[in-house]
Amino acid sequence: MVRILIFAIVSMLLIAVSWRTILKIRSHGFYRFLSWECIAWLFAVNSENWFVNPFSFNQIISWILLIISGYLVVHGLILLVKRGKPQKDRNEPSLYEIEQTTQLIDKGIYKYIRHPIYSSLLFLTWGILFKDITFGLLLIAILSSGCLYLTAVFEEKECMAYFGEKYIAYMRQTKRFIPYII
Repeated sequence: MVRILIFAIVSMLLIAVSWRTILKIRSHGFYRFLSWECIAWLFAVNSENWFVNPFSFNQIISWILLIISGYLVVHGLILLVKRGKPQKDRNEPSLYEIEQTTQLIDKGIYKYIRHPIYSSLLFLTWGILFKDITFGLLLIAILSSGCLYLTAVFEEKECMAYFGEKYIAYMRQTKRFIPYII
């Protein structure tokens, strides 16, 4: 019952944050919301396993993935605000203010990957899964990863529309989620 309550509370918060794009299938926000829901379910189910057997192989892998996730989200958000120069003038109502960047960011982690924040969510997904891996949760993690992939694809289309050839050239120089790999 506690798991369902945790999931319900987190889901209500996610719906409140995602209301602009929750029904727009052709926006990156739709798929991001679905991924967040998967992550919320993973967290709700695995919350009781967070500190069980702290030095087991799964827990060590989990904590490594979670630390990487934390680094990526903090570094990515700092650069997004400092170098992306978000402005309301961009006038795209489906984007949140922080997403309305007016400058292409190609420094820091963005020099190597285009989506450090979504990459962070990938590492978060798998970090939570490693707390206690079950077949059902593995399927949810795969679904979350697929939704994050679609999130990135749709956001790239939005960025190409806004930044044009400059973004296309940037895409040729960077990977989507993990430097030098994917």
